[in-house]
Amino acid sequence: MTSTEVTVVLGDCAETDARAVLAALGEAFPSAEGPAGPAAGGGGATVWTSVFDVAAPGGHSPAGPVPLGRPVTVEAQGGYGAVDRLLAELAAVFAVEDQGTAAGDQEKDVHLRLRSRASQNA
Repeated sequence: MTSTEVTVVLGDCAETDARAVLAALGEAFPSAEGPAGPAAGGGGATVWTSVFDVAAPGGHSPAGPVPLGRPVTVEAQGGYGAVDRLLAELAAVFAVEDQGTAAGDQEKDVHLRLRSRASQNA
């Protein structure tokens, strides 16, 4: 993984919500691995994983908030600047709740909960 790539893991959500989050990120940044698909996690859980290169914008951000049926759990891991750029993109289209950060010398790992912006005020 390069210093501009961020690994994104989505879980604890419906497939439609995972695809909505990945599509929003895919509009802003190219995926270094191609389309993400579900993978079985521990205990029978399903997770979606993709790697995004935040150095090369893929086009544009979604025009407005992206609706989610339910909250989505996100783990993003990569270089400090790369993760920060990805988080800024997520915050532009979702309500983002920080669930914790683990920091190292070269990388950080953030845990988030995403919600639809409309549901944040409900």
